[in-house]
Amino acid sequence: MAYTEVILTANIPNLGAEADIVKVRRGFARNFLLPQGKALEITAGSTRQINHLKAKRAEREAREVTAAEELASKINKLSPVFTLEAGASGKAFGSVTAKDIHDRLVQDLKLDDLPKHAVVLEKAIKESGAHTVSVKVHGDVTATLKVQVNVNVPARAEVADLGDDSGERKTRRKVTNRE
Repeated sequence: MAYTEVILTANIPNLGAEADIVKVRRGFARNFLLPQGKALEITAGSTRQINHLKAKRAEREAREVTAAEELASKINKLSPVFTLEAGASGKAFGSVTAKDIHDRLVQDLKLDDLPKHAVVLEKAIKESGAHTVSVKVHGDVTATLKVQVNVNVPARAEVADLGDDSGERKTRRKVTNRE
């Protein structure tokens, strides 16, 4: 296969960022990158444009990091509380997952662009108490979120009223209509 080198003018996932010189297949460059304006052929004139593209890229990345740091400071100030229901034994039904935390962040901060996998949680939270969760806002910026999980345990009196005090096990019969 024949390869050619091009200068990227836009970020392309799994290939590179703007101002990167990458080696791609000729057909990909000829049929996709060049006609769409996502790349330039390497010539004397295009090599001069690299400096301009690098400056533009550095400026964009600085803006992204600044915005990510502002968002991280907002996330660090939050302390969401989640409540789980529990059975008579006190064991919680369900758990608090990364999706639950992500949805609460989006709701509380009114965000549109927080990636779904930004919340880093090894396993779902099933225990009550305070937990620390990492939120990867940007490649270089990670926020720390303090999550409080409460478990609602039903009162013992209510549980005692629901049970039969006789201690005997009653059998149930299925009634069928036979004609």
